[in-house]
Amino acid sequence: MATCPECDAEIEVDEFDVDKGDQLSCPECGSNLEVTGLSPIELDLAPDEDDEDDDLEDDDEDAEDDEEEEDEEDGDFDE
Repeated sequence: MATCPECDAEIEVDEFDVDKGDQLSCPECGSNLEVTGLSPIELDLAPDEDDEDDDLEDDDEDAEDDEEEEDEEDGDFDE
């Protein structure tokens, strides 16, 4: 038995059917959960996939900004 960190509901999880890092959802509140421990089973809120995608997009934008700054410093202007 494991406990949902969001709503404290008891969740029946078979420790032989899950691995650390597996994700599941709480049947009571619907929160996405990640298995963080196996003996005993420990659950934590899973990171949002949308947040990870946003971080990747931000990194791409930062790289483009850096390239533009380098071009301006070198005097390479596309006019």
